[in-house]
Amino acid sequence: MTASAPVISAQNLTRKFGGFTAVDHVSFDVQPGEIVGYLGPNGCGKTTTIRMLLGLLKPTEGRATVLGYDAFTQSSQVRAGAGYMSQKFAIYDDLTVWENLEFYGGVYGIKNTARLVETLESVGLGDTRNSLTRELSAGWRQRLALAIAIVHQPKLLFLDEPTSGVDPNARRAFWDLIYDLAAGGVTILVTTHYMDEAEYCHRVGMMRDGKLLAMDTPLALKEHFVRGDVWELAAAPLLDALSALESTEGVERAALAGDRLRVVSAPGLDAGRIREAVEAAGAHVQTLEKGEPGLEDVFLNLAK
Repeated sequence: MTASAPVISAQNLTRKFGGFTAVDHVSFDVQPGEIVGYLGPNGCGKTTTIRMLLGLLKPTEGRATVLGYDAFTQSSQVRAGAGYMSQKFAIYDDLTVWENLEFYGGVYGIKNTARLVETLESVGLGDTRNSLTRELSAGWRQRLALAIAIVHQPKLLFLDEPTSGVDPNARRAFWDLIYDLAAGGVTILVTTHYMDEAEYCHRVGMMRDGKLLAMDTPLALKEHFVRGDVWELAAAPLLDALSALESTEGVERAALAGDRLRVVSAPGLDAGRIREAVEAAGAHVQTLEKGEPGLEDVFLNLAK
């Protein structure tokens, strides 16, 4: 692989299971040093895409190169140079943190104790090396799974829903680790269904029903696919306000967001028109202010 070549290049990747198309003619490149997020709901084809890129699953159509190798005829070379943290990584509960890492390191031919120690330290597990894995919290188990995926110092890392099931603080800490790896020259493809996590990525691909709907920087996606304004509205009764806005011309989407409404309007619809529509329905506007478009707004617009 030359210095300027993509680390991943997928062309028309397609995988069918009988009459069901799990991945439908997906094409994209990932450049060296990028953190690329692959965003979409569970079951949309994200994991199937990764499995094809690793050569674990043969495509029905299409091709891919990963680290300069053909993903399907040179899969052993791909897996030797890539790390993979799957959704359900097999960690042995009756082994210690150290014993798990030592076992999986041996699979990659890593026998150097100093490398194992360095790996544990890099993910913040140096002080827990003698703890039984069953005693770890979900967040610490995810760190151990990451350590196992990077023990052989891969240049490319696949992370499949790496923070699923962990608390927000653990998710944030895990993303700090991802940034540290990227700063060290590791290219990362990470799947997630958390919209806020995708904001951390250099580029984001949005997937639904096996199709890659768009891929670009978070900012470019929001600028291109959210053309109007986003409003945060507090009103009472809230459901009356929601009903009124759903039938208001120029309101593209109105939805509950906690104790308020999130409204996406077409260009040109101002605050006065929104307030007027709500008050005409007998609801009282408490606060109405501009909000920031998010990737959830992008995804909902793309998936319409």
